[in-house]
Amino acid sequence: MKRIFHPFRSIVKNLGPLEQRALDVLWARGTATVRELVEDSCRDLAYTTVMTTLDRLYKKNILTRSEEGRAFRYSPRFSREELDREAAGHAFRQLLDCTPSSSLPLSFLVEILGERDAQLLDDLRLLVERKRRELARGAANRDMNRRVDDNRETE
Repeated sequence: MKRIFHPFRSIVKNLGPLEQRALDVLWARGTATVRELVEDSCRDLAYTTVMTTLDRLYKKNILTRSEEGRAFRYSPRFSREELDREAAGHAFRQLLDCTPSSSLPLSFLVEILGERDAQLLDDLRLLVERKRRELARGAANRDMNRRVDDNRETE
């Protein structure tokens, strides 16, 4: 049975509005304790609400924390770009896995890119060409290593 497509169910795990807000503040600040967030950026929220929100982000593996006295200092495990990249990568993997023909979601991607901006299609072409060169180099290196190993075995 095919899985249902859920675009952001990996590391992001459907962030709520408070989680997104706390994460945005931490990306801007770098690190913070619950008290620092409540006193600085989250004055409209209860201390326990901020503490619970940061703990949830920590349990989702989005934040790291270290003990600082009787409190924890939280910091983002990933940059905004890394988190966006992970979410997008997971979404594409799921999309490709949920259909019997990989060409169908790829054709939709090309259509959507073309509707948005023709330059994106050119960017995609360049990325595909670069990836093909990388794969070709990797295959050539594997072949060369295999021949070296074969020569060693025959000696």
